[in-house]
Amino acid sequence: METHNLGTSGLLVTKLGLGLAALGRPGYINLKHHEDLPEGYRVAEMERQTHQVLDAAYDAGIRYIDAARSYGRAESFLETWLQARKLKPGHVTIGSKWGYTYTADWQVEVAHHEIKDHSLNQLQRQWTESRNHLGQHLKLYQIHSATLETGVLEDTEVLNFLAHLKREKVMIGLSLSGAGQNKTLKKALDIEIDGVKLFNSVQATWNVLERGAEEQLMEAHKSGLGVILKEVLANGRLTARNGLPWDQRMIMKWQEMAETLGTTADVLAIRVAMEQAWGDVVLSGATTTAQLASNLKAAEISLPAGFLEEVDEMAEDSDKYWARRKKLKWN
Repeated sequence: METHNLGTSGLLVTKLGLGLAALGRPGYINLKHHEDLPEGYRVAEMERQTHQVLDAAYDAGIRYIDAARSYGRAESFLETWLQARKLKPGHVTIGSKWGYTYTADWQVEVAHHEIKDHSLNQLQRQWTESRNHLGQHLKLYQIHSATLETGVLEDTEVLNFLAHLKREKVMIGLSLSGAGQNKTLKKALDIEIDGVKLFNSVQATWNVLERGAEEQLMEAHKSGLGVILKEVLANGRLTARNGLPWDQRMIMKWQEMAETLGTTADVLAIRVAMEQAWGDVVLSGATTTAQLASNLKAAEISLPAGFLEEVDEMAEDSDKYWARRKKLKWN
């Protein structure tokens, strides 16, 4: 894959990236996630599987990897992989996030898998932890699921610390979640510290079903921010794994559209995301090498004229989309 700049940050990325949200911990909300993990969820086996997927991604040319402090042992697994491959900083661009603490203790059936905290103390603690794992490989540090409700975009202490990191040559980003993604991003675009725009990138949920932040993401791209698209498979809703009762008409239509192009539902969903010219990176959330191999096929297909207009009809109301996402069970 060819590399290109993530916005105007100077960081080199590829159109397809790899996210570790479902690889670094035994529980996640992707549909039938439990079928992808080693029996017993032992740490050593999950680390080995993560390394296998990372190897396959790197060998295929993927050069952006996304992690977070709350993704269980994702940063630790990534650290040992970098050491095993003997990769130097710059061979692959790595982004991570702060703002949630992983609290599941390697269990799946728990009341809370992660606790959100956008305070300065949390940022400083988690920055130290992330840097200890990833060292100079860590090039992008993002607020994890920034929202207007947490007040993180108005916390001058937090913003000033992030600006300090930026002066130390770490690019600063934010990830978004929820029906208010567009409003949060609009506020973030205006934030300056000492006359310098704070944010270099934004990572947002965008897929065939959820396009509520699209207009604001286009604006972010125009202003020079790198745009990273996550959850492009809608946590499995846009794959053959979707057996949700309320989705059967939708997934049948989506699979039929894929079949007419000689491909599969997951490949088509990723291809549509890759077609968005304002998106710099589309994250694959693959948890097996087979899934990754399938996702990679998205780079090989082309869409016929007028197809994206047909896809427009698939979009859901954002409130409806996020209400349904909340119903997905950790597994």
